Amino acid sequence: MSLCLASAGAVKTLSIAAFTLAWTHSIEKTAWQEDWLVTLAGLELTQARIMGFGAGMEPPPEARLVGGWFHWSPPSAPRPEVVLGNSGAAGEWQLCHGGHCQTLSEIFGHPIGANVTIMSVCKNP
Repeated sequence: MSLCLASAGAVKTLSIAAFTLAWTHSIEKTAWQEDWLVTLAGLELTQARIMGFGAGMEPPPEARLVGGWFHWSPPSAPRPEVVLGNSGAAGEWQLCHGGHCQTLSEIFGHPIGANVTIMSVCKNP
């Protein structure tokens, strides 16, 4: 399985089966992380974490505080794609796998700016 990223007419393919999506909330400047799987059914969110809360970012009641992060497992529902917007107010999305994180601009090799990025499971040719 591979993850496809599409933004501003460019497509990048990453040969990964799991990754963490990380970002900073634009208002609260609070760190968020989500763990995703790339599956035949689509992209599956398996775990979410937030360091703090506020301004509409409250963790659900089942979240547990571990090492300063609220952790929880959202209901599993494969998604055909995930759309990432960028307000420019809090830095870039980061994609992490194998112990290494890169911004979307680093992955694409040029600034993403305010362009939307679409994540999906790559279709076989």
